[in-house]
Amino acid sequence: MSVDIKSAKEIEAMRVACRKAAETLVLVGEKLRPGMTTKEIDEIVHEDTLRRGGYPAPLNYHGFPKSVCTSINDVVCHGIPGDEILRTGDIINVDVTTIYDGFHGDTSATFYIGVPSAEARHVVETARKALDIGIQEVREGARLGDVGAAIQEYVEAEGCSVVRDFVGHGIGRKFHEPPQVKHFGKRGTGERLKAGMIFTIEPMVNVGGWEVNVDPIDKWTVRTADGSMSAQFEHTCLVTKNGVEVLTKRDKPLRMSENVATVFAV
Repeated sequence: MSVDIKSAKEIEAMRVACRKAAETLVLVGEKLRPGMTTKEIDEIVHEDTLRRGGYPAPLNYHGFPKSVCTSINDVVCHGIPGDEILRTGDIINVDVTTIYDGFHGDTSATFYIGVPSAEARHVVETARKALDIGIQEVREGARLGDVGAAIQEYVEAEGCSVVRDFVGHGIGRKFHEPPQVKHFGKRGTGERLKAGMIFTIEPMVNVGGWEVNVDPIDKWTVRTADGSMSAQFEHTCLVTKNGVEVLTKRDKPLRMSENVATVFAV
């Protein structure tokens, strides 16, 4: 299936959907605290998405039962909100996708619950920088392999690994569409980037090995095979004639994630 090139009208609609998703993620950061449950996070995301005139894309998507994914510690992605309580020292990825006017905006971040261990901080900050490095590779004429290679090179140099089984994706009127955006690979390979392409970059970074397992009971929750911690950050990106536009860019730092200097001593 070919990669969809978005029209100017579609790009503007994507900007709106992505901005709404980013604003909801900022709100989550403001609300996070030790002692709350992941179910409470789901309620915050659901209510805020509706308040902004949107709809939470994960809800009932291929049977997913909640409005957001909440992935704690060794959970790589697709964690299902429930009665699990956030505890000091945890890290949690919150993955928000908003449908607005028929278009999807997709973004996620990993948050600190209280003061993290050195290991937790290392994997989170490596994942954060890996996303930035991948985005820097996006420009018309580059290849998707350049994005994956840059991420893999950085992550492995930091002593961590990049998950292979789950990747970024094209996005627009559909939640997931071509191309697949791998976070590993070789430079000079893969789809050539063209202005008007929109896709997510969302590296999942593990402290240990890259192998993962899907929960055999709920069929959704993905955990590291070796039980090591995992972190992830995600943006929806537009390829432009001059480089890249990050459609889910936030207007202010994420509390308990990007404002680490005010959370704990650096």
